[in-house]
Amino acid sequence: MRLILPLFFGILGTVVLVSLGTWQVQRLAWKEGVLADINARIVAEPVALPSEPDAEADRYLPVTMTGAFTGEELHVLASTKSVGAVYRVVAQFETDTGRSVMVDRGWIKTEAKDLDRAAGEAAVVGNLHWPDERDSFTPQNDVEGNIWFARDMAQMAQVLGTEPLLVVAREVSENNAGVTPLPVDTAGIPNDHLGYIVTWYGLAIVWVAMTLYYLRRMRKTKKA
Repeated sequence: MRLILPLFFGILGTVVLVSLGTWQVQRLAWKEGVLADINARIVAEPVALPSEPDAEADRYLPVTMTGAFTGEELHVLASTKSVGAVYRVVAQFETDTGRSVMVDRGWIKTEAKDLDRAAGEAAVVGNLHWPDERDSFTPQNDVEGNIWFARDMAQMAQVLGTEPLLVVAREVSENNAGVTPLPVDTAGIPNDHLGYIVTWYGLAIVWVAMTLYYLRRMRKTKKA
């Protein structure tokens, strides 16, 4: 009878831990499917800019548009592995159809912040994006100094006088030599489920081992 309670908790704990690990296996398959879908959408054939794009249905939608950069731009602090601190250039773009939208042209080095980047006609191929980069720890954007700490769609659109619509450029026909495109990808989307799988199944193995060890000790104590 002394062995029943430890055996019960041993089995119960193992079932719980294995169930959590199995759930993470399912979540991993789901996340890989989501990422595969996003990647497929990112590289699909570009279409004309929708008249009323939807933030969910059209997220990452490849688009193409022609028009002109006005020369108005915002600088968003970011970082790259190769350079470190950089600025993302979010510029006003007037389309041939009379719309005014934002284009994330790519990154520049911090020392190039105040250099002139020529305005003028261009063709842009990129992806629609609705970035959500602000949390409780994000500093307020320095609008006057043109130093932004997050791509705040509503505030950027208000300052630039555009629609709250952002196209992250993959190709720009007349892109300035100092701007390096930084397209949308899935690198920033976390996928930690494999680590959770290893953790939960590993804990299950340890739980089984400790249960067997404890039961063995109790049996030896009983015989003594």
